[in-house]
Amino acid sequence: MKPKVPGFLGGFVVTLRQVLEPRVTTEYPREKQPKPPRTHGRHVLNRYEDGMEKCIGCELCAAVCPADCIYVRGKDNPPDAPVSPGERYGFVYEINFLRCIHCDMCVEACPTEAITESKMFEFSFTNRADAIYTKNELLVDDAGLPQQLPWEDWRDGEDLHTSAWMRATSPAGSAAYEGKVQWSAELGYGVRAPEGGQSGNRDDEATGNISIRQVEAAKIPRRYGGKVL
Repeated sequence: MKPKVPGFLGGFVVTLRQVLEPRVTTEYPREKQPKPPRTHGRHVLNRYEDGMEKCIGCELCAAVCPADCIYVRGKDNPPDAPVSPGERYGFVYEINFLRCIHCDMCVEACPTEAITESKMFEFSFTNRADAIYTKNELLVDDAGLPQQLPWEDWRDGEDLHTSAWMRATSPAGSAAYEGKVQWSAELGYGVRAPEGGQSGNRDDEATGNISIRQVEAAKIPRRYGGKVL
């Protein structure tokens, strides 16, 4: 009969066994894991390639927001120097990130793809005023890149693919539009490649996506707790 090992020693055995396993911990924040292409991060107000703002001040994003964190006020475009291609533009645009839940419903509702989200979500505030982003902070710069504020931790690639990735590739279910570009050009990024859905009309290299069929076919193992799942 084998001697019975006290229960607390069993805990030490588990700990010692894990010491011999390869480390899977990322040294955060010095290192970051690559984020999925559809990560919902800090919002960005985009502009067209000619520099005009995409926001037309329709306030649909504020109306659909379930957290009531967006405040927009539209204003008529000055005839001699229009800000946007429409009749109106976003004169006031504010997002309270103390309320925002990053549901992306504002991006879905926007008819001009003006408001999108980046992959950057690591940011902290020392006062309440910094958490309320104004239009001047949300609007991309002259190169089409999101502004990087002092309390934000931006890394390479987190400003990429800020276009409205959720735009339908088959509007109204019409297969004729599948795999075709459905969004307009952005300052600094041009036109994003369309997402092909489950058909063969897809360019995963251009969009950064991985087909679920490819994942299942490859059976990529995941190591967690010393076990391969």
